[in-house]
Amino acid sequence: MAHHHFESPQTGLLKSARKNNSPSILAEIAAHAEVQFNGDKPWDIQVNDDRFYRRVLTQGSLGFGESYMDKMWDCRALDVLFTRLLSADVEKKLGGWVKVRLVSEIIRQNLFNLQSRARAYQVGEKHYDAGNDIFEAMLDPTMSYSCGYWANADNLADAQLAKLDLVCRKLALQPGETVFEIGCGWGGFARYAAENYGVEVYGVTISKEQQKLAQQRCIGLPVTIDLKDYREVNGHFDKIVSIGMFEHVGPKNYSDYFDTASRLLSKDGLFLLHTIGSYETVFKVDAWIDRYIFPNGKLPSVKELGKVLDHRFVLEDWHNFGPDYDVTLLHWWQQFDQAWPTLAPHYDERFYRMWKYYLHACAGFFRSKKGQLWQLVLSKRGRPGVYRSVR
Repeated sequence: MAHHHFESPQTGLLKSARKNNSPSILAEIAAHAEVQFNGDKPWDIQVNDDRFYRRVLTQGSLGFGESYMDKMWDCRALDVLFTRLLSADVEKKLGGWVKVRLVSEIIRQNLFNLQSRARAYQVGEKHYDAGNDIFEAMLDPTMSYSCGYWANADNLADAQLAKLDLVCRKLALQPGETVFEIGCGWGGFARYAAENYGVEVYGVTISKEQQKLAQQRCIGLPVTIDLKDYREVNGHFDKIVSIGMFEHVGPKNYSDYFDTASRLLSKDGLFLLHTIGSYETVFKVDAWIDRYIFPNGKLPSVKELGKVLDHRFVLEDWHNFGPDYDVTLLHWWQQFDQAWPTLAPHYDERFYRMWKYYLHACAGFFRSKKGQLWQLVLSKRGRPGVYRSVR
């Protein structure tokens, strides 16, 4: 078990803890990130309710997020606040105080298979079925709920089209080829690849709402969208793609996932994996994200991916454009915020604050470089010739 997550709080903190002085303990921890309570900087935390301190000290990130949803605090520049907190590893300093909860989380997430087949549909029901109206308002016209590619783009629509085209070019798609998409979302890639590269796409999703909309969006194209767990698929495909789904697979199922891809991929085919990655191997998931946004999710590290790819696939290319996710998330926030007056009748203010917190926390995660965005191109050992990387 990773004990390095529990840095013992400094002795100064222990003394103030004896007096049970939650605000000064937290102030001392926040100071590492040059964040103040009720300060005048845009990233400072404005406390509206003094119960906030105790809640964060006893519940860690879960208490921090929930207390924001409950209006116990505000911040003018949430993305900057999170960048500072994450860059200073504040959650590790807080870890000493929230130790008991963390230990139980680590045990829960490492002992049990949170992404077993029986539980595979939970994230679909919890997050992606939140309501197509939110995603239609927030996302670009292709409905891409993953990182855009901003190298030559200056708006969200162009960045997402550039990402889809980048994926097609990396896969070297040819007319008439068959493509299996693991986790097809609302059909953005399937539609783009079928229309622009003349391929036949078979996609699977675990969200009924996604399946329905994806099918509508791909009418008249050689695209099939099934409500199915990827492990139940049979057949052979020229190419395989998975965009922003691997985060839900879980370490207990990594070997299963790649074995399935290997079984379905033709011997000279290519497999593109697009996933968020963590710069360090972590044994716990953020408790707030787990409860409110992505139940049972877990980000892979370089080490974890390397271990499972060993003897399974040849790594042809590994591309990181993590900072592009920061830009993507802030564009999603702008569009969600602009659309809120039309969404408000169907959702409450607590949902609005939850979504605001989620998008800004994630932006800070990528800006602090704790989070990366990786595209891996994988092949079987039998594939002839040199793979020429595409950017």
